[in-house]
Amino acid sequence: MQSPTIDPAKTELNYHPTAQESAAGHHEAHPDHRLFGVFVFLFAEGMIFFGLFAAYLIFRAVSPVWPPEGIERELVLPGINTAILVSSSFVINQANGAIKQNNVAGLRTWFAATAIMGAIFLAGQAYEYSHLGFGLTSNVFASSFYVMTGFHGLHVTFGVLLILAVLWRSLKAGHYSNESHFGVEAAEIYWHFVDVIWIILFVLLYLL
Repeated sequence: MQSPTIDPAKTELNYHPTAQESAAGHHEAHPDHRLFGVFVFLFAEGMIFFGLFAAYLIFRAVSPVWPPEGIERELVLPGINTAILVSSSFVINQANGAIKQNNVAGLRTWFAATAIMGAIFLAGQAYEYSHLGFGLTSNVFASSFYVMTGFHGLHVTFGVLLILAVLWRSLKAGHYSNESHFGVEAAEIYWHFVDVIWIILFVLLYLL
């Protein structure tokens, strides 16, 4: 019987693992906790928003008239903005499905569409600000309105920039695939967070 051939390059003394083997071993030794970090970050941001929500509800509860006199709440433009932002969550979800099928072109298409929808939302918010009949210091409702919607708008702006960063990185061949797409997942989770916060804001500021 012929004895097995031993590759001297892979003996215990001479063998050096490939980069892929080293990465796999490193991954097993140190699990990827990046998504956990994303959720911790969003939890912290959510606590800030919920603090603002609580303050707003207290102001509303102790005020004899709400909203104060002179405040007129328009629903058409905010309603359109809400429909755009909520729809964008379904759009960005398509991008995640595309990259899981190694469809980088689909990823780019859906992310670009989401970024455009986010930019339209911000433009609509800027237009609304320019046509409101009250200012930041008009009354407690006005102050709460500008602080909460402005803080949320800042998060939407960051989300659009994050999506554009993912788009830019996707131009590098092989950067995202069905096995490596943390950036795509993180951007999607963040965007869903922004959408949920806006739904709560819309109910509090425009409907109640």
